[in-house]
Amino acid sequence: MSQGSALLPGAHSQGVQAGAAMVPSARPVTLGVMGGGQLGRMFVHAAQAMGFETAVLDPDADSPAGRVSHHHIQSAYQDPQGLAQLAALCSAITTEFENVPADALATLAATRTVAPGANAVAIAQDRLAEKAHFVRCGVPCAPFAAIANAADVETAPADLLPGILKTARLGYDGKGQVRVADRAQLRQAFEALKQQVCVLEKMLPLALECSVLLARGADGAMVDFPVQRNVHRAGILAVTEVFAGNVPAALAAQAVQAARAIAQGLDYVGLLCVEFFVLQDGSLVVNEIAPRPHNSGHYTLDACDQSQFDLQVRTLARLPLTQPRQHSAAVMLNILGELWGPGLDQTPPWDAVLALRGAHLHLYGKREARPGRKMGHLTLTAPSPQAVHETALEAAHILGIEGF
Repeated sequence: MSQGSALLPGAHSQGVQAGAAMVPSARPVTLGVMGGGQLGRMFVHAAQAMGFETAVLDPDADSPAGRVSHHHIQSAYQDPQGLAQLAALCSAITTEFENVPADALATLAATRTVAPGANAVAIAQDRLAEKAHFVRCGVPCAPFAAIANAADVETAPADLLPGILKTARLGYDGKGQVRVADRAQLRQAFEALKQQVCVLEKMLPLALECSVLLARGADGAMVDFPVQRNVHRAGILAVTEVFAGNVPAALAAQAVQAARAIAQGLDYVGLLCVEFFVLQDGSLVVNEIAPRPHNSGHYTLDACDQSQFDLQVRTLARLPLTQPRQHSAAVMLNILGELWGPGLDQTPPWDAVLALRGAHLHLYGKREARPGRKMGHLTLTAPSPQAVHETALEAAHILGIEGF
């Protein structure tokens, strides 16, 4: 069930007191992560760079994060033995995806520092609970109604149509979502989603999408990155642009204020991404939260003095938070499996891409390319917005990615 399962001398009994900063020393301090995907892999790299040892719990023997961690506990997320082993190895534990069972985090939190906490993750896992939290925080979201049964389909307010029917739980990257123009399509979509509890959201006229990444410490201190402007295609993030003027300054300030209110209301500890819609009338509505690092924040690895993963480590280890600084204009392009060609067996032209000035390629170590699968990302950096935009368009052309 486990790789590297032996308890390191001092890894558990390190004398780390509850609430104390976990500073690496000659005696190893181990940080754990639930989930072995690319976000876990980049967290592991950041933690190791700061002198920590790492442990990953993931059922996949070949997980990207498990392959680079000091320890890989190969078990299901709710397996009591796996959770006990992770707790024995680690002083503090985080998560790399929002659908890790919240009760598993609660189990770990009985004996270890866990950030983000089970309650915050549980809210992010349920769209109805999430929207109720937005309302409590006074942050506008799209008009919505709960659809739990056939009767709700018939009584849902007509002004929510056309809309988007979304499963209340376990949706990501556009999965579990169906656009509906009228009540007949709503009935069909509810059946297609197997009559799961859903949320019907009113379709709004969008001008653009953006996101805010922030980190909040156990002491309540908060820092944030510049607001990211995003382009989604087929429900998957395709492009993120971060530079001066990418979003009007007043709107960016409003988004940051709203994101901070959401984090404060959750008493959140960790790295949090808040996604927003900007409507054609210039107003801002919140879409959803991700209690983890986010695809739109990958540019921070190359364009900022601290990355989102550095701040994830700091919040987990209760180290000081300092306001990150962006030193270069940046555009991030998602690298999806279809770039490997129709047979998914061709190597993309990395040599041509890496010949571009300011190109930073990150591949996640996934063994198999599949359409829509996130295989890596490419960040372009430059001194000016115009220069980075031009280089990013050239890179997109080389790779066969749609322009923006």
